[in-house]
Amino acid sequence: MESPLNAAGDKATSREDTITSNAIDRRDPRYWAFYVQGVLLLALLYLLYSKVLAGLFRQWFEDPNYSHGLFVPLFSGFLIWKGRKAWKENRVCPSFSGLLLIVGAMGLLVVGTLGAELFLLRVSFVLLLGGLISYFAGWRMLRVVLAPWLLLFLMIPMPTIVFNEIAFPLQLLASRLASSTLELLEVPVLREGNVITLPSMSLDVVEACSGIRSLMSLITLAVFYGLLVERRQWARWLLVVLAVPVAVAANALRIVGSALLGEYVSPRYAEGFFHAFSGSLIFILALGLLIVLHRFVFRLLRRRTVT
Repeated sequence: MESPLNAAGDKATSREDTITSNAIDRRDPRYWAFYVQGVLLLALLYLLYSKVLAGLFRQWFEDPNYSHGLFVPLFSGFLIWKGRKAWKENRVCPSFSGLLLIVGAMGLLVVGTLGAELFLLRVSFVLLLGGLISYFAGWRMLRVVLAPWLLLFLMIPMPTIVFNEIAFPLQLLASRLASSTLELLEVPVLREGNVITLPSMSLDVVEACSGIRSLMSLITLAVFYGLLVERRQWARWLLVVLAVPVAVAANALRIVGSALLGEYVSPRYAEGFFHAFSGSLIFILALGLLIVLHRFVFRLLRRRTVT
């Protein structure tokens, strides 16, 4: 009769064999064929997407609206490293159906190149990464790294036409909220569109002050925060939803603060360094408020569950 210890040992040994079964001996010709294929694949990716990725990096550094994009691939890499145990233990099962994503990515690449549409070219690259993972490692592996892969779509700037359709209504909304708040504070104010007129100065709520920059950055950070501290999918989505009103309110508060400083202290405090600094400060406060809301809401839900 086999002892339980021997049975457990056999199970552990078989598990180790399963984990290491994908390893290839260096003396095996398949070992070098694998690396040759990898080098050829990287060379092909460079030829197809080097200019696309270079333009993307350049936009992150030159366009303040998308400076948060630089941190997206870094955080995605961190998530992959954090979950390395799961994908290392996952069995590699290449799937030819991954060609569907690869063909779709190539189609977007062709259409984006012919139409000079950067958005499609960049989406094509991220889609291709998912196709390569599923083709060479299987759909189960793609599910293991699904969150880091989907996260990469946040690093892609939205099309200009979509950006403008969002930015202008946000300008008007920020102007309306700010002027209403100033009226509640009994500050004489007149609003015409996105221009707020005070007795001593006028504030033009331009695109940079629309709040779309802080909105996109706060949504991205809400996704980061949710992936780190929450396991429940609905809770992560709720954090993203909460980020929208928090960002809008924070931007309106920034305009109100600039108006008060410009009216009662000096107009120079409503522009230049002080205006930029107030934007950074308000964004940090908005992020803190989002974290506080998360803890308050879920603590309230926990109490209701207990009672």
